Amino acid sequence: MELLDRAGQEDRVWEDLKHAFTDYFSGPIRQSVPIRRGWLNYKWRISTDLGDFVLKQYNRERFKAYQPETLQLALSQQMRLSELGFPCPPLLSSNGKLMLDSANGERFIVMGYCQGDLVPPGQANIDQIYDLGRITGQMHQILNDGKLGRKESALFTPPAREERLEHWITLQEQAVSCGDTDLSAQIETQRIATEHVELERFEAIETGWAHRDLWADNLLFEKSSVAAVLDFDRLNYDFPRLDVARAVMSFAFRDHLDLALASAFMEGYKQEGVRTTEERYLTTSLQMLWYMESVWWIHRQMDLHSAPPVRFAKEMKWLAENINRLPDLLENL
Repeated sequence: MELLDRAGQEDRVWEDLKHAFTDYFSGPIRQSVPIRRGWLNYKWRISTDLGDFVLKQYNRERFKAYQPETLQLALSQQMRLSELGFPCPPLLSSNGKLMLDSANGERFIVMGYCQGDLVPPGQANIDQIYDLGRITGQMHQILNDGKLGRKESALFTPPAREERLEHWITLQEQAVSCGDTDLSAQIETQRIATEHVELERFEAIETGWAHRDLWADNLLFEKSSVAAVLDFDRLNYDFPRLDVARAVMSFAFRDHLDLALASAFMEGYKQEGVRTTEERYLTTSLQMLWYMESVWWIHRQMDLHSAPPVRFAKEMKWLAENINRLPDLLENL
């Protein structure tokens, strides 16, 4: 019944948006194909007299989590990157607006359709991940060229060690009371890693504008290069090195971290002139990623996860197990 309700809802939204597109751009949608990817937002590939595009609707409940001005900024930067030749989809605007509204109050955008293939997590080849490093560096250079200015602080504020330890201890007590010995053991690994991670090194990490969602579902590849970076909705002022760590874990981690792939990403990243002279650059980036994301994916409902969160939980488990070995594993990366 739930699937039928969702299908009916999708059909109703589509009819609304189809008319809205015609009103905004004075031409019909000739053909449409749903894109079954992403979370809650509906998407369609559409063919029109203007060309092929992706029409993306923003789920009303999910949209409440966004600050409209922040999302507008993110869309404007996607457009700026595209105009500068960066591989990402351009956006169609109507009277200067990128975020559009339908008659029934649906919010949506229309962006260029990009050719390319999704590469499953951990399955990029060395040329693809080198190019991903290169275009990530290019993106960071453009976003932080001064046009957006700087903010006083990053979006992510690493919590104090005591606060994070309290979180794990409370979660572990709940797991023990429920008789979940497997979860308890995983939480114990997270707790021990929290005790030993060098939080002081986070204080020196440079802040700046970043994509903040640079993982497998948001990238299209050709055989040896990146075809397009997608979904800039989470773009904000944070730690650009979290993009580096997220991309490396997404594409260089299988059952362990592939050092050749991680090294290829960093070589590509340096090609764009990004400053990476700090000792243990990738090590500290991965440690910060783990410190931020571990609480998102290691919890009591983790066994109910769909495929992507299961993958993220696996990454967090490996990072926690190897938190003290990373400097030796990665050496000069």
